[in-house]
Amino acid sequence: MRTALDWLTAAAPDPHACRTAWERTPATPALLPAGRIWDALLVPGALGRPALAVLRQLSDTGPVLADPAGDRLGFLVPPGTAAHWTATGVRAAGPGNWTPLPYPDGRRHGLHWLVPPDGTGTLVDPARLELALHDAAARHAGPR
Repeated sequence: MRTALDWLTAAAPDPHACRTAWERTPATPALLPAGRIWDALLVPGALGRPALAVLRQLSDTGPVLADPAGDRLGFLVPPGTAAHWTATGVRAAGPGNWTPLPYPDGRRHGLHWLVPPDGTGTLVDPARLELALHDAAARHAGPR
């Protein structure tokens, strides 16, 4: 069975070198290319946190990370998603973009996982994420 570390480093141009460097300094995020194994959707924390709560109620979710202050959440989604994502305020990282990712050890220092990868390749379902973002935005807007 693949570990989360195996799965993440498989995205690197040189997986062995990436794994070796990351194991030496696990507190330092690895800069990995998007578009091969996953794309990333970067969402403002005020919208991303409630969307993640909705996703967790619907089903299991794929990997989600947060910056140190929780100002931005990153949802790892299937490759190709970034090319078609048009939501306002959401930055999409696909081929040609590099994304810093934290070591998958569960520590909550700096950039950290809210939902760590499990090594199986499970990703956030973009259709469910879109629904969760709509729900979170509607709740954030409140009654009119």
